[in-house]
Amino acid sequence: MADLTTLHHSPLDDMASEIRGGAVSGERAVRLLEWPFLTMVSVRVDPESPTVRKIEAALGTPLPRTCGEVSREGAHTVVWMGPDEWLVVSLLEAGAMVDGLRAAADGGHAAIVDVSANRTVLELAGHGAREVLEKGCPADLHPREFDDDSAITTTLARVPVLLWKVDATSFRVLPRASFAPYVATWLLDAMQELAPHAREPGGS
Repeated sequence: MADLTTLHHSPLDDMASEIRGGAVSGERAVRLLEWPFLTMVSVRVDPESPTVRKIEAALGTPLPRTCGEVSREGAHTVVWMGPDEWLVVSLLEAGAMVDGLRAAADGGHAAIVDVSANRTVLELAGHGAREVLEKGCPADLHPREFDDDSAITTTLARVPVLLWKVDATSFRVLPRASFAPYVATWLLDAMQELAPHAREPGGS
């Protein structure tokens, strides 16, 4: 039987060296890295049903109830995606995660699906991170509108993404796997505009 670990590839495998070397030096330093292979589980359930309370108990955290809200507990982060839809991002193994949530639902009306292969996670961090994103994101990312530890569905360079603001200098961008190389390339290019000039104006 084939070793499945050798068949597990990130959509950004071909860009690993560029992302590892993607830091911009200087006062507004920004770095880009990928968090590959995070478990992502889609949960759809009536937020007023008894089933939702069982799922929340299994996660150890409430399911967010408003747009932009994020809840966290241990290895799990839960992002609001719609009135009856959430995305659970977890460090736990996907199969065990799905089995555990389905067992918690205990035959209740809920859809719990492993969607880990649908997206990857890019982290943009540093004092210039918001400035980089503002080059291609139409949402208002100013702190007065976009709180720490919140997430929105928006676009980046015209590509749909889930944008999660971890804190003032750290953002996670979740594009669909098929768009991930384009988004990573765009971010690396936008980061270069923050890099200090290699030579003084007029230099040779």
